[in-house]
Amino acid sequence: MSKEQIYLWLVDVLHDMFEIDKDKVTPQANLYTDLDIDSIDAVDLVVKLKQLTGKRLQPDVFKAVRTVQDVVDALSALLAEEAK
Repeated sequence: MSKEQIYLWLVDVLHDMFEIDKDKVTPQANLYTDLDIDSIDAVDLVVKLKQLTGKRLQPDVFKAVRTVQDVVDALSALLAEEAK
């Protein structure tokens, strides 16, 4: 899965789960300040990502995530690592 595919998929997930306008979801958008994701939403998002990918983001990795691009990069690295 390419970073572009992950990004497009993440836009859909954020829209479906949290009813966030797709136009607001940009790579630079901060999950917490721009998209109003709170800590409970973040946990729900991690659970959803695991359900859809079958892969678990490590808690320390997700704690470092701030922007949509950070999520894309973390998922891309996770999927690449798993492919090895």
